Amino acid sequence: MAAQVHEFTMEMTCEGCSNAASRVLGKLGDKVSDVNVDLATKKITVTSAMTSEELTEVLKKTGKEIKHISSKSV
Repeated sequence: MAAQVHEFTMEMTCEGCSNAASRVLGKLGDKVSDVNVDLATKKITVTSAMTSEELTEVLKKTGKEIKHISSKSV
């Protein structure tokens, strides 16, 4: 599967929350090529060949509410 840009919203109230998202996505290593966590807008964009469902499951490990918004080809 080709890499896609996936956009999610995550219930984030502080820098600790956004760091948790970065940490769990960082553990995926080369399965993820780019991660952008924006605390102000509560949005996360991830460039990866993984599916949105797989990424949602990874992000759920933060214990926060996650919602997939969109995916588009790079």
